[in-house]
Amino acid sequence: MKTSKCDILAVENRFLDQEQSGTSVSPPDQDVLEIHRAIPGYAPTPLHSLSGLAERLGIGNILVKDESQRFGLNAFKALGASYGMYRVLKQRSKTTLSPRELFAGTHPMSDEPLTFAAATEGNHGRAVAWAARKLGMNAVIFAPADASQSRLDNIRGQGAEVRLVKGTYDDVVEQAALESAAHGWQVIADFGYDGYLEIPSWIESGYSTIFIEIAGQLEQNGWSYPGVVMLQAGGGCFAAGAIRAIRHLWKTQPRFACVEPVEAACLLASAQSQTGELTQATGKLDTICAGLNVPTPSLTSWPTLRSEVDVFLAIEDEWVKDAMRHLYHPVGSDEKIISGESGAAGLAGLIALQSADQLDAMRETLGLDADTTVLVINTEGDTDPEFFRHIVGEA
Repeated sequence: MKTSKCDILAVENRFLDQEQSGTSVSPPDQDVLEIHRAIPGYAPTPLHSLSGLAERLGIGNILVKDESQRFGLNAFKALGASYGMYRVLKQRSKTTLSPRELFAGTHPMSDEPLTFAAATEGNHGRAVAWAARKLGMNAVIFAPADASQSRLDNIRGQGAEVRLVKGTYDDVVEQAALESAAHGWQVIADFGYDGYLEIPSWIESGYSTIFIEIAGQLEQNGWSYPGVVMLQAGGGCFAAGAIRAIRHLWKTQPRFACVEPVEAACLLASAQSQTGELTQATGKLDTICAGLNVPTPSLTSWPTLRSEVDVFLAIEDEWVKDAMRHLYHPVGSDEKIISGESGAAGLAGLIALQSADQLDAMRETLGLDADTTVLVINTEGDTDPEFFRHIVGEA
């Protein structure tokens, strides 16, 4: 497929040292899967093989981990939020903390409920509100004033208070921090900033459950480990958590590509900076990928991404819409997958890579060819159902 209809920006990571790859990446915490298994309703999410779409794109196979099935929340964020909140309570507890009792709301800590606070574009806030309710705690969620009404309703549906903030995601993060400090609330942010680094690292660890499950599913189905992993990224917490898990838990090691919207490409801007320092995105932060509209990389995540990602890729929204349609209208016997805007971004990056003549060097760097297996993560389903139906042609 060839196209010139939309912008694609790409840069190879000049700070990557292949010989040192993985050596400086901290491992995820060892108890993550145990904690998640203690949560009522836990089950591994599906891993699908889309051989029809892979053939159309000229690669060996595409594997899609469908996180829209996670805990009935239509997104993956509950893994990081629940683990981060568990670690906070464990740190505060003066007694033995049973994860199963805690998530059933029967542990003594439930008698003195904390208030957890979070900044969100939608999915993280819903996850924090859901986990707080499971833990018998309270939640106050800060969101952009222009956030999708359906996403706000989902947060309120978990019993949380929602406070709207004008401005960018960074403004929402700042307001959440200020009000939490004033009221004694505990911030649960999947974004590291000065003075707030420990909890985001725990949240990164929480995402390792996805990749532990994938390893088991690959073995069970007799499928090859992926040679390339496409990771959508906003501030980078999910992508960094994925890399930490894969580097320490998988038998074989893939190459990594990070995918961002052109208008919110803070990771690509950082990779293009003189010394690889944190750099703000220069775009308008108005893409359809609400969960990726982050102007600055996370302090906890960028060191891992800087040392491990092979290619940074930024794409326009049309690629994301195309990916959503490919998943919803499957090729041949491929599984039909409902994927929201941020959820489809990894596949969108792969489609862009395979479609643009100017990206030959990037394909060579990643080793993308007719024998390559590529993993993408569908991080969310139709979290804005009306907009989703409009994009896939079911309105």
